[in-house]
Amino acid sequence: MPSTMPLPNDGCTPAQAVALRSSRTVVTGAAGFLGSHLCERLIAYGSHVVGVDDLSTGRGENLAALDEADAFELLLHDVTLPFHVSGQVDYVFHLASPASPLDYGKQPVRTLVTGSAGTLNALTLAAQKQARIVVASTSEVYGDPLEHPQRESYWGNVNPVGPRSVYDEAKRYAEALTAAFGRTAQVDTAIVRIFNTYGPRMRPYDGRVVPTFIAQALAGQPLTVAGDGSQTRSLCFVDDTVSGLLALATSGEREPVNIGNPHEITVLQLADMIRELTGSASSITHTPLPADDPRRRCPDITRARQALGWTPLVDLSAGLSRTIDAARAATAGPALAGDAR
Repeated sequence: MPSTMPLPNDGCTPAQAVALRSSRTVVTGAAGFLGSHLCERLIAYGSHVVGVDDLSTGRGENLAALDEADAFELLLHDVTLPFHVSGQVDYVFHLASPASPLDYGKQPVRTLVTGSAGTLNALTLAAQKQARIVVASTSEVYGDPLEHPQRESYWGNVNPVGPRSVYDEAKRYAEALTAAFGRTAQVDTAIVRIFNTYGPRMRPYDGRVVPTFIAQALAGQPLTVAGDGSQTRSLCFVDDTVSGLLALATSGEREPVNIGNPHEITVLQLADMIRELTGSASSITHTPLPADDPRRRCPDITRARQALGWTPLVDLSAGLSRTIDAARAATAGPALAGDAR
């Protein structure tokens, strides 16, 4: 049966809406936190979506809203293995990758192979279908940055053999491979560097700072702040990140683009904010700072504003409130493990 999801009111321009309507789109990592939100938005705009996921870190329940949508089909497949999608494809969004510290810490080799072989397979599909491809990179390519805020021209400060390197270098390689396909294989490529995104459907036990603090606050547990909490993060609500992905896909931009919210907050301030929004009496405890943890993280989004006409719309308090409401409504998951980063 057709999707009954309402058309989003998110600032999508008429030109973007027209480009997406009646398109056919492949989304790798479709059952993940970000991928599932992207699939829903694409279908709301009238795109037919083929989701690709092996459910190794994604969850089938993330796609529950699409169970009866004729415009969605799920291909259960590991993207590190070659795959084929029949028929026309207009856009490919390559989001597949372990993305949380807990996941890439447990699956270091798989993370690197997903960034290499998985990206090669997604780019090969785009080349075969003459589709525009958006490859998801990350603010982690900047490492522990010596430039602040981070512009796309900054080459980064990354430890190539540290514990975070499996994710950092997987994404840096994916960018290099995407750029090579764009230069030599006449593929219409785009690279998005996604800064910390949060929102409903984040797994409460994946070790990222927002779901960690929310889960701990709702359970009345101490909020575990790594180090003294003075390190900063810039948090972008998932709806805004999805809007940025769609704006990039429907543009002609070929250079890497930062998508994130330039509002910067310390981890300790974030912990206090979540305690207040949840009404929690949880205390705060401090744990050792993880190796290579970035001290400051904030995007310069000048290129996104100028080239895409994109800027985030959801302020942090509103986004956190929506995320907390969703966490309260969700079925309790396994006990949270790890420190908030």
